[in-house]
Amino acid sequence: MTKPLTPAGERILTVASALFYERGIRAVGVDLIAEEAGTTKKTLYDRFGSKDGLVLRYLERRYERWCVFVLAYIETYAIPDRPLAVYDALEAWMHDNDRGCGFVNAFAEFGGTGHPALQVIAEEKGWTRDLFIGLLGDAGFENFEELGGELSLVHEGAVIMRTAGGRDDAIDVARSIARSLMVRGRREMV
Repeated sequence: MTKPLTPAGERILTVASALFYERGIRAVGVDLIAEEAGTTKKTLYDRFGSKDGLVLRYLERRYERWCVFVLAYIETYAIPDRPLAVYDALEAWMHDNDRGCGFVNAFAEFGGTGHPALQVIAEEKGWTRDLFIGLLGDAGFENFEELGGELSLVHEGAVIMRTAGGRDDAIDVARSIARSLMVRGRREMV
């Protein structure tokens, strides 16, 4: 578990998170982050050790916020409806995240480098896949692992097509595909 941040640390992380998401991680320097947060580079380094440490906290916080958001969102749905409710949660999440998936964006910058952020990125993608698997298992699907992997891929594709692909209907289409896959999964159970 990461240690709590001081108020200055919170300001730095909040500013860095917005800048990293909006402009890209490598495009944002520590000078700009410190200036926008109303602090110094020394304070940034004291709180996070390095820019890489700050990047890690940014991705960890984003991961945590996504998990909390989606779990709270789907909680109000009946158990059989929760796998599709993840797409509703995604649509709500995307209202404030118009540059796509922060983890995919970070991977585009760090893939193949061995950067410690890659572990957080992989964990988030695994968590989302495991979420679908668990929800489908709870809903009584026998093929919940295979189907959960499929719904996760459809989910990821929806984010990319909504943002990079410019398709406003991408999440609706993804939800429809997921529903068809679930209907097929139910038929296979009979």
